[in-house]
Amino acid sequence: MRREMNGVTKSRFEAASGFALRPCQDCPVETTRMCISFSLCQPGEVGTIQALKTSASVHDHVCVQMFSNNDEAVINKKLPKELLLRIFSFLDVVTLCRCAQVSRGRVVENISKRCGGFLRKLSLRGCLGVGDNALRTFAQNCRNIEVLNLNGCTKITDATCTSLSKFCSKLRHLDLASCTSITNLSLKALSEGCPLLEQLNISWCDQVTKDGIQALVRGCGGLKALFLKGCTQLEDEALKYIGAHCPELVTLNLQTCLQITDDGLITICRGCHKLQSLCASGCSNITDAILNALGQNCPRLRILEVARCSQLTDVGFTTLARNCHELEKMDLEECVQITDSTLIQLSIHCPRLQVLSLSHCELITDDGIRHLGNGACAHDRLEVIELDNCPLITDASLEHLKSCHSLERIELYDCQQITRAGIKRLRTHLPNIKVHAYFAPVTPPPSVGGSRQRFCRCCIIL
Repeated sequence: MRREMNGVTKSRFEAASGFALRPCQDCPVETTRMCISFSLCQPGEVGTIQALKTSASVHDHVCVQMFSNNDEAVINKKLPKELLLRIFSFLDVVTLCRCAQVSRGRVVENISKRCGGFLRKLSLRGCLGVGDNALRTFAQNCRNIEVLNLNGCTKITDATCTSLSKFCSKLRHLDLASCTSITNLSLKALSEGCPLLEQLNISWCDQVTKDGIQALVRGCGGLKALFLKGCTQLEDEALKYIGAHCPELVTLNLQTCLQITDDGLITICRGCHKLQSLCASGCSNITDAILNALGQNCPRLRILEVARCSQLTDVGFTTLARNCHELEKMDLEECVQITDSTLIQLSIHCPRLQVLSLSHCELITDDGIRHLGNGACAHDRLEVIELDNCPLITDASLEHLKSCHSLERIELYDCQQITRAGIKRLRTHLPNIKVHAYFAPVTPPPSVGGSRQRFCRCCIIL
């Protein structure tokens, strides 16, 4: 505790603050995190702030609890400014505030009033009790906020974004995922008042349409990361606005945006040449035209997730691999048309490949894995390969992967031709590898002699 207080001793802290240090009774003993808890002690209301410092040991696990009184702002009067600022200095490392127990958002208001212009980063992720009024006070007092995480704060509405727009012009990163009351009005407000916005997450805000995206990008042309997962009303027109106004875009997540087609994504590729990460998983309408556009326009691409895009073929992945040599992670789950030809191209042209998912790619064989195991990425780069539900894979594939010294995990669920013996041989070469597989035992014959029917045991997890 002493090192976290930056030299403030237990006796000095208690004398200066009116707080008592005691072992924490509310937090699990086995945790390795330090809990600093403030009880606001106002009748009918309990508020808790937890500062989580993962480097603290179990022996450092202590709790700071305020003595009870009826002063609603006692935290502002009792806690030394230096210590409070020291506590909040960890905001950029971990989530500090767990306000789900706060009935009227007073913890957030007290934070904002006390820290004011000093606060740069704050996470209120999952704080279900925080609403528009608390965040309006926060926005008025913390005008230098740059990073704000409101993921899962389901009470907030467009009024919060209006407050942020009015008072927080320096905002750069904003997470509104699962804030399902957010509409196009929020994006319009952010566009007008937060021109420095670089990263926005509005995943699962399913009221957002192309009109909101159009308003956003016209005022926030410096966007580098945009997460639109589950925004099911978005269509190609929205992507055309992004491609036309966001040349700095690096990360785009469109998972389960079911109306997206080749037209919209091709516009992104042509307008966003700095793109490094694209998730289009579940966008089942896209074809090889997207892979060709990525290969021709986005040479810096590092992450591509196209799970369940069943129209993609070897032809498109060949173009992609030959042009995007910096690929590190690829999710090709349920790209059911690809064959060993795709793996051959990846093994030749993508030396940085670290994570590859081929789950449910039922045409992949041992020969494709052989090329991958002999490829440029195999010896020092490849860390994860997922081959579950690839019925043509046998123990021979495991032999081909023995030289992948960086391999940490392999998925083999429902690979019926993989045996325990093959896995055991792999582990002799890669003793630290995690192998996820199961083997369903043969159902025993019905018992005789009138005894009860026997059933096979459940699957064995390795």
